[in-house]
Amino acid sequence: MSVRTTPPFRAEHVGSLLRPTAVKKAREDREAGRIGAAELRGIEDEAIRAAVKMQERLGLQVATDGEIRRRHWHSDFVYEIGGFAKRADLFSVPFHTGHGDVMFSQENVEITRKIALDHVIFGDDFTFLKSACTTAVPKLTIPSVNMAALSLNAGDWSKAYNRREDAVADLIAAFEAEIAGLAKLGCTYLQLDDVAFAMFADEQWRMQMFGQSGVGAAHIHEEAVEIFNASVKNRPVGMAIATHTCRGNFRSGWVTTGSYDFVAEAYFGGLAVDAFFVEYDDDRSGNFAPLRYVPKGKMVVLGIVTSKTPRLESKDSLKRRIDEAAKYVPLDQLCLSPQCGFASTHEGNALTPEQQEAKLRLVIETAREIWG
Repeated sequence: MSVRTTPPFRAEHVGSLLRPTAVKKAREDREAGRIGAAELRGIEDEAIRAAVKMQERLGLQVATDGEIRRRHWHSDFVYEIGGFAKRADLFSVPFHTGHGDVMFSQENVEITRKIALDHVIFGDDFTFLKSACTTAVPKLTIPSVNMAALSLNAGDWSKAYNRREDAVADLIAAFEAEIAGLAKLGCTYLQLDDVAFAMFADEQWRMQMFGQSGVGAAHIHEEAVEIFNASVKNRPVGMAIATHTCRGNFRSGWVTTGSYDFVAEAYFGGLAVDAFFVEYDDDRSGNFAPLRYVPKGKMVVLGIVTSKTPRLESKDSLKRRIDEAAKYVPLDQLCLSPQCGFASTHEGNALTPEQQEAKLRLVIETAREIWG
């Protein structure tokens, strides 16, 4: 098998890392007015430098900033899009765990003016990440355009637009501008996180959310593919674009369940990306048969190491699962990672930093034994 020198790499991780205690305390101090924004950012800088060093020390060819500056993997980005504003009311979703449900809540949005990109939203964050990397390729993670488009469903866009389609068109243009801006800063590896596709696989959730919508539950995933592809159609030469999907990740909980069967042909067969990071850490994701729609030349990063619990998988069990996936997509098109981030929100999953490192080390060692 070939050793990969371009993204995605054989050993990967989705992006977010557990927030250090110092960062959590600094954020509390900032919210209480005890420290200023510059002091908070300085503490985050140190934490990100340490996170990058950890990833490089373990032997990863890729490094992220751990999303350490963010409260949530998506809303910190969405709220910065020009025209988006927080509303006072909350959007709440129950996440299921083995110990009962936990509730995730965030502010709904409203569109106060025409949507546009006022600045490269994570530009400064990427520039810092790039400066912190010495051996690893810096990977930036941002939510996909669909995550912002779905916010339009829950929010109010009627103050600025007569039609939702016009709001989506401006949103696509904003994401095109963000991607172009990141490329100018030297970003060569961008991951667009899009949980919608895995969630569409849950029929009950899909009907509840989209059964009465204009496009309807039967075709919502196809519309999402079109919107996503429109946002990357002018992507810069030399930028690798991946996407990640999962069924929810908050304090070790999840939202939906269901195989990829419903979305597979449109998603794997039609999405304009170089790589798919897919969740496959338990039976909620179904079997690997939907991977048969992955075209030749596109990579699949198998998320078969769970980031939700500290239980450490055996290398033999991971190898067996990779062999099973290779029945549907060639082994040379496969890579390995945890199924999601370790801290999609600042609270993090129920692991320690040492257990997080053990998971990443397991991914690296297993990948080396399989692909060299």
